[in-house]
Amino acid sequence: MDRKGTKLIAKNSKAFHDYFIEDRYEAGISLAGTEVKSIRQGNVNLKDSFCLIKDGQMQVLGMHVSPYEKGNVFNKDPLRPRQLLMHRREIARLFAKVKQDGYALVPLSIYFKDSRVKLEVGLAKGKKLYDKRDAAAAKDAKREIDRTMKARRRYD
Repeated sequence: MDRKGTKLIAKNSKAFHDYFIEDRYEAGISLAGTEVKSIRQGNVNLKDSFCLIKDGQMQVLGMHVSPYEKGNVFNKDPLRPRQLLMHRREIARLFAKVKQDGYALVPLSIYFKDSRVKLEVGLAKGKKLYDKRDAAAAKDAKREIDRTMKARRRYD
């Protein structure tokens, strides 16, 4: 996401802890004007959000966009379902995967690409508890190795 013209707004780090991310997709998102202003200020939370495909359309549910403080009557419900914009063929392919193989669609991050709000959606498979422990142990080991290497560089 470090391409020119992109600005990361929020990342769903809980998704990386709870799921193995198999594939990533970029989707546009249908928003009201006050929601865009609120997202521009960084008032969005992806923590417990998920995506559903219903009637050939993809929606994100559970994404909390705080009401814009100067929006008064134009503010929408913070937890309302928002439609995701993807090609019909792509949605059909994802629907088949989700129905058949036990995958889930999880929002990974929300960002601005030029002036448009984009949502990165991950095709994810759930982790078991022992997978989460293994991942935590590997992360701790890597941190310890990096700490040792840094200390060693100081003395060289």
